[in-house]
Amino acid sequence: MRLASDHVHVTVPATAGNLGPGFDSLGMALGLFDELEVRAVASTSVSLEIEGEGEDSLPRDESHLVVQAIRAALDHVGASQTGLEIRAVNRIPHGRGLGSSAAAVVAGITAARAMIAEPEALDRAEALRLATAFEGHPDNAAPAIYGGATVAWMDDGVPHAAALEVADEIETAVLVPAATLPTREARAVLPAQVPHVHAAFNVGRASLLVHALAGRPEFLLAATEDRLHQDYRAAVMPSAQALLKELRGRGLAAVVSGAGPSVLVIGTGLDAAGLETGTPASLEGVGGEVWRCVRTAGRVAGALGEPVGV
Repeated sequence: MRLASDHVHVTVPATAGNLGPGFDSLGMALGLFDELEVRAVASTSVSLEIEGEGEDSLPRDESHLVVQAIRAALDHVGASQTGLEIRAVNRIPHGRGLGSSAAAVVAGITAARAMIAEPEALDRAEALRLATAFEGHPDNAAPAIYGGATVAWMDDGVPHAAALEVADEIETAVLVPAATLPTREARAVLPAQVPHVHAAFNVGRASLLVHALAGRPEFLLAATEDRLHQDYRAAVMPSAQALLKELRGRGLAAVVSGAGPSVLVIGTGLDAAGLETGTPASLEGVGGEVWRCVRTAGRVAGALGEPVGV
């Protein structure tokens, strides 16, 4: 397959996985975006200009996740490899449970899709399969690709996703700490087995959450209870646990965002609840952290890629 465009622009959203009870299955796109410009050049070289998150630590060679994803996507459709000049503006915090690695992978796949002559060869289903091969599970990649809220699952090793209905009045507020927590550390504290009663509890709460998101926000507090992962992770994210206790004590549907330590609140009228954009005064000092709040109202689009100058 040939390349039809040598200069593309990509946007990809942050995501929250799990949403409390939907471990490794439910996810939601948030209103915080990374941007990417990719140029194909007649060489074998790779150059990256990085601004924002990770600008002092991310690699600037073939090992960068965006480059790996572009390479994998081009190979997948039989397109020729090319030299790459990439400019990345990273706004999604790293190591805080907001899907930054999934965003990088999905951004690379989306860039490849915008470059090739037959973009349907990298439709959403194919993009999800490629992204899951990198990520290991699809709960962040799915909303990054499809937008909105999604449920994702594996069937004989093949990932699938479906969009969930979310009522217009549903808002989110993600509270981001200065502290980071690598996903591998958050996963390392989870047990290999859980009690059957806890699994049954989460099945019920995840089912209720789908119903609540569709227009019954009065059920969100109960629907976001979890017994599969958050309590097990408490010791490695004490600030997040303190914030969860505070917010849920106020009647707000707060959960750990992905592997944490950011905290996500889902509900209505969140500004009136003291969750204003910026650094909410009502949360000053909770858990010994300064919490930065990013609010989202309405459905967030999934990754978008388009040629530049066409």
